[in-house]
Amino acid sequence: MSDAVEASALAEATEPEVAGLRRNVFALGWVSFFGGLSQDMILPILPLFLAGVLGLNKELIGLIEGVVSTTVSALKILAGYASDRWQGRKSLVLLGYLLSALSRPALALAGAGWQVLGLRFGDGVGKGVKDAPRDALIAGSSKLGQMGLSFGYHRMLDTAGSVLGPLVTFGLLAWLVSANQGQAYRLIFLLAGVPALVAVLVVALFVKERSSQGERRPGLSLSALRGQFAVFLGIMLVFTLGNSSDAFLILRAQNVGVEVVAIPLVYALFNLFYAALSLPAGSLSDRLGRRKVIAAGWLVYALVYLGFGFADSAWQIWPLYALYGLYYATTEGVAKAMVADLVEPAQRGTAYGLFNASIGVMALPASVVAGALWDRVSPAAPFLFGATMAAVALALLLILRPRPAAQLSS
Repeated sequence: MSDAVEASALAEATEPEVAGLRRNVFALGWVSFFGGLSQDMILPILPLFLAGVLGLNKELIGLIEGVVSTTVSALKILAGYASDRWQGRKSLVLLGYLLSALSRPALALAGAGWQVLGLRFGDGVGKGVKDAPRDALIAGSSKLGQMGLSFGYHRMLDTAGSVLGPLVTFGLLAWLVSANQGQAYRLIFLLAGVPALVAVLVVALFVKERSSQGERRPGLSLSALRGQFAVFLGIMLVFTLGNSSDAFLILRAQNVGVEVVAIPLVYALFNLFYAALSLPAGSLSDRLGRRKVIAAGWLVYALVYLGFGFADSAWQIWPLYALYGLYYATTEGVAKAMVADLVEPAQRGTAYGLFNASIGVMALPASVVAGALWDRVSPAAPFLFGATMAAVALALLLILRPRPAAQLSS
């Protein structure tokens, strides 16, 4: 047994548990609950604010979302590397959540597209700084044989916050029904800062830096980008090219007749299915294998996007959003658990940085293409394109069959 493995086993034996989970896994789940609550108070109305209040066209909305995701991608790589090199995962997670807590309520003051871009950039920088170190903390604190369960638990609580967020927004919109629409949106942006601040406090008070004694501290390199991890990442990039910002789903819902006040409820339905199914999907991946569960999720995605492409009535949006929650539950946490399977523990921060950053880089062409297809072809076109790319990625996943390193020698 290597020194790194021995140190990991020792940490696992001594790290406290809460409700059958390692302390950090438990605490980071609640961090993501409050972070998700804050984020999803905003997301269901942000595209409506940009289009209806600030008057931005769909191409510019897609450009804003794509530029933000792509610009912060380099930060994800650097943050992941830094957390491996200097063993400072908690401090980076704390910094990331703090930046988001400052940026989100400041949207209440935005009066132009460039201001929204700046604030969304700040929120995105927070995400870029925190995501890889947080995922590495979860992976490093997980019990042996429960990687999928740990990430499923994390996605469950993250998404539970995302269920509550749109419901809070719906209640506020109903309460503010007589107010100016722009003023109502701005008040919601301001209030979204409260749970974002709670997330910061939970990180500061309850998440503990995990000791990594005995683990090698790698130099700056892309050595993690090889073998089965590189294969899996390449397939993910093919899929992501057709996976534009979810803002287009919200705009499509409005396009086929869903009332503005009902859109937060539709979004809450999506997150309800996502939250309810994330834990069993993660646990299922521990038993059946990550690839099979991800493949099922991508098949659901392709069918859902076909549904959005051909939808012509408001009622159709509701079951489509519920199925979209199933797609997320079977892919988001499971894909991150698969990354942990495919790389050495000492390179997980870097690997998560590469994984999250690469997906972010692809968000720019995906969102720009979707916006152009919407404006220049039809509102259905972005979804038909997304379904096609999902089918291609699914075929590659079934053909290339990326497998954990432990299975390669068997």
